Amino acid sequence: MQELIVTLTIWALPVLFAITLHEAAHGYAARHFGDPTAELAGRISLNPLRHIDPMGTILVPGLIVAVSTLAGGSPMLFGWAKPVPVNFGRLRKPKADMLWVAAAGPFANLVMAFAWAVLFRFALMSPENVYALPMAKMADAGMQINAVLLFLNLFPLPPLDGGRIAVSLLPAGPAYKFAQIEPYGFPILLVLLFTGILGDILGPLVAFFRFALATFIGL
Repeated sequence: MQELIVTLTIWALPVLFAITLHEAAHGYAARHFGDPTAELAGRISLNPLRHIDPMGTILVPGLIVAVSTLAGGSPMLFGWAKPVPVNFGRLRKPKADMLWVAAAGPFANLVMAFAWAVLFRFALMSPENVYALPMAKMADAGMQINAVLLFLNLFPLPPLDGGRIAVSLLPAGPAYKFAQIEPYGFPILLVLLFTGILGDILGPLVAFFRFALATFIGL
């Protein structure tokens, strides 16, 4: 039980940062390109409470961490926050600007992954520091969750960010047809998750990205 509490404590901050900054980035980008919907809803905020979804931000990630810890494995975390409201019709160039608004969230995860990598390197350089090991574990968790969210959200399936990016890049006709998948996107994602297909797709991408991060910090 003590090990479980320690693991949950280590993962809590990286998960909150990853989800909060991801969603806030969407709001900032939408405002920049002309849509104030997220700002008016109070969602352009670094306050995690404004973005937390009880099921996707707390319960599901907590259960994954708990089960993985008790089983003696490393968690492949999965979760979500309350989506930031964006009215794409209010963007100055709706179809073109949709790409940048959608890409802002994964870009935030990319930046955070590198920031956690730098912190991980700093922790390794401070072996005599009593906080070095917890810091290294938290930084490792930060790299893991941001890597997963980066590639998960870039998966080309509406309403994920990758799906919206695809809609933005496709010609008008195919884009309209592809966007019709959105109501079924989340059930499709769950099927891919529980059948292991999603893990087979994302696993190698996350592993390669972790290797790139290790190279970046000189490991």
